[in-house]
Amino acid sequence: MEAIRLSSRTVVAVGGNSLIPPGRNRGNLETHELAREVCQELATIAQFRGGVVITHGNGPQVGFELLRNAMAATSVPPDGMDVNVAATQGYIGYFLQQVLGDVLEERGVDIPVTALITQVLVAPDDPAFEKPSKPVGPFYSQEEAGEIQKKYGWIMKEDAGRGYRRVVPSPKPRRILELEAIRTLLSAGQIVICAGGGGVPVVREGYKVRGVPAVIDKDHVSALLATRLEADTYVISTAVPEVYVNFGKPDQRPVKYATMEEMELLMARGEFAEGSMLPKIRASIGFLKHGGERVVITSPGSILKALDGEAGTTIVHKGCGVGETISLSRGVAETPE
Repeated sequence: MEAIRLSSRTVVAVGGNSLIPPGRNRGNLETHELAREVCQELATIAQFRGGVVITHGNGPQVGFELLRNAMAATSVPPDGMDVNVAATQGYIGYFLQQVLGDVLEERGVDIPVTALITQVLVAPDDPAFEKPSKPVGPFYSQEEAGEIQKKYGWIMKEDAGRGYRRVVPSPKPRRILELEAIRTLLSAGQIVICAGGGGVPVVREGYKVRGVPAVIDKDHVSALLATRLEADTYVISTAVPEVYVNFGKPDQRPVKYATMEEMELLMARGEFAEGSMLPKIRASIGFLKHGGERVVITSPGSILKALDGEAGTTIVHKGCGVGETISLSRGVAETPE
């Protein structure tokens, strides 16, 4: 099937939780298998929509790195949190780059894939450094969390009713330092994997930049990146197939299609949890307010249908239609009547 390349740019944010299997014993083979589903979809988007930039979360993975550091501290000097973010950017980017490359090779499609370690500038006086809020690492019971807090001195908080996790500072992203490199690679026809885990958080000290102990929210960085690249579509791939109101309750119901204003009302009503969907909705609204056309939120396996408007949640600016939709599953472009 010949690829149809259209003039568009899509930023896809892949959740870190979707790249790990259930349980705490996780291996590279399992990660490859989980990455393959989303990479099949990413390859199709690249074939039929054109420019694709992939970001990814690292909440579970950076938590594992921090735990390894703490457990081995008496034998090996621990790395800084910024180095842990860079490390997870590297190996998650490697998995995605390798698996996506395999999928494209199988299809006979020649699109280069590049994974780029990305630094993101934050303000040294950001109040987030005094109020840790970003959940990282695995989920624990309340009893386990209490023991871990005593042993390592970590701040542990309940995460959206799913258990307890460590929380770390999450400052606001100000600038993506490798933006021009990303733009150049994208313009050259490459698929770019970048800003993983929200990017490595750095501050500027005169002519130098220095890493700081934090994990930036990947959804906000992805929205910033999508805005700076003038992407028309921002896709958030997460653990649930669509956004819900009354999530987890007997009267839970999905939001299939909404305007930015409608999502702002739901957000003000307290429909979305801080450690779960709320950052994604905030990032979506920010992207739309700065010129984006649409945001699609769904889970791996449903991305293509969601881009066709047949699954997931689509959010648009007031008065904006989705415009031209790409029937990726059939490989043809269609214009709605």
